[in-house]
Formats: sequence, structure tokens, C-alpha cells
Amino acid sequence: MDTLERWWQHLNGNQDWVLQVFAVIFITLLANFIAKKFYDRLEIQFSKTKNLWDDALLWAVRKPSRAFMLIIGTRMAAEIMEPMMDESINNLVKPAFLVMIISVVLWFVIRMISKAEELLKTPGYTQQPLDETTVTALAKLLRLSVIITGGLVIAQSMGISVSGVLAFGGIGGIAVGFAAKDLLANFFGGLMVYLDRPFSVGDWVRSPDRNIEGTIEHIGWRLTVIRTFDKRPLYVPNSTFTSIALENPSRMSHRRIYETMGVRYDDVAKLPSIVSAVKAMLAEHPEVDHNQTLIVNFNQYGASSLDFFIYCMTVTTNWVKFHEVKQDVLFKVAEIVQEHGAEFAFPTQTLHVIEGVAQDSRTVKTEEPA
Repeated sequence: MDTLERWWQHLNGNQDWVLQVFAVIFITLLANFIAKKFYDRLEIQFSKTKNLWDDALLWAVRKPSRAFMLIIGTRMAAEIMEPMMDESINNLVKPAFLVMIISVVLWFVIRMISKAEELLKTPGYTQQPLDETTVTALAKLLRLSVIITGGLVIAQSMGISVSGVLAFGGIGGIAVGFAAKDLLANFFGGLMVYLDRPFSVGDWVRSPDRNIEGTIEHIGWRLTVIRTFDKRPLYVPNSTFTSIALENPSRMSHRRIYETMGVRYDDVAKLPSIVSAVKAMLAEHPEVDHNQTLIVNFNQYGASSLDFFIYCMTVTTNWVKFHEVKQDVLFKVAEIVQEHGAEFAFPTQTLHVIEGVAQDSRTVKTEEPA
């Protein structure tokens, strides 16, 4: 009631403050409208380029800057009306406006980080494609740092002792560390995954130490989701990756064809020309990398065959395409063997009987019971 009476008396005594408040509100809204139109024009110009940072900056500053104008206008109007307010209210207004300004700055920085993260994952904004896992990790760390720093600044502006909060956080952190050591182990395991980058989202991984194989679907701070080949989700704690060997076939440079074949012993004279023809075929095959190791050699005398092996690397690493290339190579090897009048061997046994050798015949005498 005292505040309302003071306003009424001030209004009867001096009406200039009403015009001043109206002028401040009008100018604030006009500036906000002009800023909106300016950003619309600027967005049209920036859309003509593929610059990452101007698009991120425009998107980040658009809403926070207009909110900042409204806060400044409201603050100016509050200063005009300050003589009519109680001192207790005035003491609350100043810290409240400071908190709002800090919040707007934090809002701008977080929007800038989020938009930059989105654009860095979009093809065409960078000359070289960036690793999605690394971009996500850095964005999360930056947002967390900004939020913690902003919270401490806001607490300091409201009169809360930051040193006491930090000291309490240190003691509490020790207690939490003992109680949640597994959770922290998973967190630091995820951090190591983000820093070392042994795999990324979409990679096919498998572990010879554990029964883990599938495609990486999501990398979180606590666990990683792997989609197995039978389409089941496998949730692996990140601490697991610090103690196991992990293979990433998605990053292989080539795929290997390594096959052993055998021809009959009767075709021993034809084997050198067969080996030479197979090697020439592989040297001319368009899907075989000729800069990698290529071997075709007679390998061993088998139990029922003369074995030779082929060893080469394919250009493709795609699993389906690799098997198509391997099938084509094997069919061409079969054609070469057939063209040389030879045959592939299969398990056989040959029994040699020498004529003129007498065989002992034995008679077993049996007695019938009396």
C-alpha cells in the first residue's frame, strides 16, 4: 500500500516519468523490431556462402541479442521508477537484472556451441569430414564448462561465497568418488574413447577377448550401444574398452583372398603352367590391388593332391563386394585348371596288388561240445 500511495503522489506531482517510461518501452520495442528485420536480411546474405562460423554466429546471437535489448529497456524503466519503490525492492532489482544479463550471455555461448556442432556434422561446411564422435564430445565438454562457469558467476553475483562452494564440492567429490567408482570408471573410459577414437558411430568392431561384435550405434559418457548382426542392442560399459583388445574392421585398407587349391598327382606336369596362368590372371584383375602382396605358388604335396595357394588383396573393403570379387577369382581359377586339361583333386586311395604273391590261407578248427 505504501508503494501504491507513493506512486499516486508522484504521479500527481510529476507526470514526466510516465512519458519517460513510455519512451523507453517504445524505443526498446522499435529496436527489437529493427534487429529482427536486420537479422532476416543478414540471414539471406549469409545463406549465399558456406562459411561455418558466420551462420553459427548469426543463429546464436539472434534471440539472445533481442532478449538483451528487452532486459536493458526494462532496466532503464526500472531506474526511472526507482524513486517510487521501496529500498528492499530496489536491492533485489539490481542483482536480478545482473543474473538475467549473465543468463543471456550463457544462452548465446551455448547456442553458438550447439550450432557449430550441428554444422560441423553437416557435409559441405568443412573441406575434410570431421569425426562425428569427436565433435559431439568436444561440444558436450564445452557446454558443461560454460554451464559450470556461468553457475559460479551467478552465485558470486548473488552474494554466495564461491570458495565455500568449491571447498564443499571438493570434499563431496571425494565421497562421491568412493561411492561411485564404477560410474567414474565408465566416465573416464568414455573420455578415453573420445580422445583416442578407436571407433566411431557406424563402425563395425569386434573383440577377440570378449563376445562383442557389431556396429557402433551410440557412444555415451557411461556406456556404448553396439547393434549386433542379429539386430540386438548390446550395451557395453565404457570402462570395458580400457582393458580389452578391440578390432575395428571398418578401418581396414584392403580385404584378403587367401585360398589353397589342389590338383591331381596325375597333373604334376601341368601344375607350373597353371600356377603361371593364375598369377597372370590376378595381375590383370581390376579388383585386385597390384601394389600389394600377390603370391601364387606350389605349396605342398598333400595326401591326395598337389596344393598351390593364392594370396592377394582386393581394392574394395565392402563385405558384399569382396565376396563377389572372391567368387569371380575362384571361378576364373577353375577355368584355368580346366583349360590346361587338369582336374581338382579329391580324397582318393589307390591299392596296388602285386601279382604272383602267394597269400596264406588259414583254417580255423572248431570243436563241437560233446
